[in-house]
Amino acid sequence: MNPILVVDDNEQILEILSKYIKAENYPMLAARSGEEALALFDAAQPSVILLDIMLPGMDGLEVCRRIRQVSNVPILMITARDEDADRILGLDIGADDYIVKPFSPGEVMARIRAVRRRLGTQDGHDTLVIGSLTIHLPSLSVSVDGHRLALTRREVELLWTLASSPGRVFTRDNLLTLVWGYEHIGNYRAVDSHIKRLRQKLDAYPHDSFSIATVWGTGYKFERNLP
Repeated sequence: MNPILVVDDNEQILEILSKYIKAENYPMLAARSGEEALALFDAAQPSVILLDIMLPGMDGLEVCRRIRQVSNVPILMITARDEDADRILGLDIGADDYIVKPFSPGEVMARIRAVRRRLGTQDGHDTLVIGSLTIHLPSLSVSVDGHRLALTRREVELLWTLASSPGRVFTRDNLLTLVWGYEHIGNYRAVDSHIKRLRQKLDAYPHDSFSIATVWGTGYKFERNLP
């Protein structure tokens, strides 16, 4: 089992999270700076990263940017600032989620468990092909007409959820629960931001066989346009 990497310069937070993580039999590594985080990421290939934004030297946002250039590992950003701008910036650069200090260690563990559950798929149900679109969930690989797209883990999971039920209308609350993996009712901006980026990446190549449609006042649905 690859370790969970916790990046924070607060020793008390590291100690508390260490107790909870190890109590659930997950291996854990700790980094206290951005530079140390990148070194441990390269060496250990963690399964999940808890990443504080405010770090000495290189901040968490820059660490996230660099990791996203080479990996789709789940990244949960930790911030002491309860502001929309920080959250949006973190999501825009590829973070999967954010946790605001002070937080409940139990909530953090629930989010880690949700992420790890989404890593697995049932045999025979891990690849989806619709027209020119191919999604291979275990490898987080998405291609359109043979062209592989650079999607984040959250974008792949969002696309998979929509495409697995063509024609079904998903409310934003549905998607927050199914894709984000925990109840976070009302954070519609996160859903809309991910849908916008997903559409932009899909639109880089022609895809007449499918589309992601907006159902105004409700949410989104995946539409198949096959002959």
